[in-house]
Amino acid sequence: MTSTEAATTVEADTANSHMNPLRRPTDVALTQQRMKTWQPLLSPRWVIAAYFIIANLWFRAEMNSVHRLLSLNKHLLVTTLTFHPIGIVIRRKSDDLIELKTIYESHLENGPSADMVGCEIGNSPNKMYLNNQETCSIVMKVPEGKGDMDPPIMVHYELFNFYQNYRKYYKSFDQSQLLGSMTQDSVSAQSCEPLNQIGDAKINPCGLIANTLFNDVITLESIVGPDGVTINAPMVESGIAWESDKDWKFRQPEGFNSQQCTSCDACDCNEVNQDGVRVWSCNAPYVDEDGNCFRYFYPQDNTTQYLYETYPMVVSPLDGVLNEHFIVWMRTAALPHFRKLYGYIQEPIPAGSTLTFRVMANFAIERNRGAKALVVSNTYRFGGKNSLLGNLFMISGCVAAFFGFFFAVKEMISPRKIADEKYLRFKEE
Repeated sequence: MTSTEAATTVEADTANSHMNPLRRPTDVALTQQRMKTWQPLLSPRWVIAAYFIIANLWFRAEMNSVHRLLSLNKHLLVTTLTFHPIGIVIRRKSDDLIELKTIYESHLENGPSADMVGCEIGNSPNKMYLNNQETCSIVMKVPEGKGDMDPPIMVHYELFNFYQNYRKYYKSFDQSQLLGSMTQDSVSAQSCEPLNQIGDAKINPCGLIANTLFNDVITLESIVGPDGVTINAPMVESGIAWESDKDWKFRQPEGFNSQQCTSCDACDCNEVNQDGVRVWSCNAPYVDEDGNCFRYFYPQDNTTQYLYETYPMVVSPLDGVLNEHFIVWMRTAALPHFRKLYGYIQEPIPAGSTLTFRVMANFAIERNRGAKALVVSNTYRFGGKNSLLGNLFMISGCVAAFFGFFFAVKEMISPRKIADEKYLRFKEE
């Protein structure tokens, strides 16, 4: 086809497209780009007024030049809910929150030391679990000067100097495996190294994130009110993970099955089918907190080490990767000093009450020179106790006030000649 013939073909296609009503945009303002817009003229008076509104200043002006500049009467009052008052409110709300924090093990070179003794495990992972599941005790007292702690009361664990944001770390997982797949491609296997396989056993789930799970077990032992009466306020550990993560990012392995038995005596894990193959992979029934017995089946159990086998103190075989503590941990932190939700209390705690926690310390932090803390706090609309957000609003308001005054003084001393707006003409329909 010659260039002349090609050009003729293009022109014909263009003509046909205009003739085809199906390809013609509808005759409405949106598709025909006739939407009305607001085109403000950023004159000095509008810019200065905007800065003052942002700063929320009470500005009194009596000079005729300022009156003429801002086209206002004798007094100028700019009192809108903007950065400065919002910052003050947020800061006060944050300061009114109650936060109880105890560092129960610390190996920081330049940081806070531990607030107590008895919970140290040094460089011995799973030390308390292996030592007959021993525990240590953390006692906290609600101060009496700020009133009661209103629910929800959040219980977090806090880690120092743990870099979940390291690229090799946060890339080390197999998403298809977390969604139940029992097959693994070479790329996923490589990303999970060096924690993809132990000897002849495959690790499921693999990778650095899943296999460095925070496995300290924290239990709320009691809450004693100021009058000495024990308060019935258990710590809830469900509902701590994002619903989207639970629904879309994690599945038990393909072929997993579990069954609740009528009694523990009738729960036989050695049952076989008509072909003589074991129906269940468990060696013994799993007993939950309510005393119910379950038997379960994991595929390829003889050649795979599953999450409940790696962290039996945290993850049950019934939950597996659906365990919410595990899901919370898999959402990696952006900074090396972070908190993650462990549970929450749904009952108010009076001022002067004493909270006692039992901690089975298993998460070793000596090698990375880190620290662990337990934090109990109430919340408000903007989250937990954090003065930074309020300070940022107030600083922004002060900066806006500075620029407002600066431009106002500049405009009074050396005004810029502005053209007459009445000569402006906008495109008419």
